[in-house]
Amino acid sequence: MTEKAATIEQRLRGDLTRFTPSERLLVAELLDHYPMAGLGSISELAGSVGVSTPTVVRLARKLGFGGFSDLQRSLRAEVSAQIRAPLSKKDQWLADSTDAHPLHRFADAVSSNVRNSLQRIDLADFDAVTHLVADPERKVLIVGGRITRSLADYLFNHMQILRPGVQHLNQSPNVWPQYLVDMDAKSVLILFDIRRYETDLLKLARLAQERGALIVLFTDQWGSPVGGHARYRFHGSVEVPSSWDSTIALMLLVESLIAQVQDSIGDDSRARIEALESMFTKTRLFRNFT
Repeated sequence: MTEKAATIEQRLRGDLTRFTPSERLLVAELLDHYPMAGLGSISELAGSVGVSTPTVVRLARKLGFGGFSDLQRSLRAEVSAQIRAPLSKKDQWLADSTDAHPLHRFADAVSSNVRNSLQRIDLADFDAVTHLVADPERKVLIVGGRITRSLADYLFNHMQILRPGVQHLNQSPNVWPQYLVDMDAKSVLILFDIRRYETDLLKLARLAQERGALIVLFTDQWGSPVGGHARYRFHGSVEVPSSWDSTIALMLLVESLIAQVQDSIGDDSRARIEALESMFTKTRLFRNFT
């Protein structure tokens, strides 16, 4: 399968040394408010960071576009693809398909997703999140959406084994205030949210940020609106030849985080795991009684 062209966000997150200081201001603005910052007028974008409109044009050209209008057209196409109905998305994949077996087409798409996802990960941010999650002084809370709930559950199960003070938020937003009331600057809230983004998660992120919690977001290549409240954002490519999005790239990040957190905790996690194994052995004894 032919690799898809990089998104505008991926281009913005590329080699920053090729941009001038003024252009870097624009890059930061576009990334912090992606994609909306690029959908207004050129004067609005330039004025938001105090640069000239020719600077915006130069940035667009460095990103591979003929000018700002071309960049905007590409942004609109990305937004259109982002909100495309699932059945329409599958029809597009079928139209672009080769004679390869569907299993191989799917595997090729997943492999491409993993490569693209790894290319855009900021390793320093990933290490920073590892240290935050491994810090026993911090409370870790985890929540996912309708599709990503399984990722949140997987991360929670492993984190609960590795360290104390981990909570998995109940599926019902009605009880989230019971978690929010205890959040503070020592809290780390990890959210999973991919397209068809969920307004409840956005509200949760906003309220958690207001209470001082540090937010970590795992999302798709376009980026959940939750990103506006997140200190750390990790993007996984999700498109595959299916009506459904794939979370395999995000699962890779989750499993890597689990492994790195365990290494960071070290002997403390080993002692906790041994204690848990002993507890499992003791509780199994009760099952022998009738």
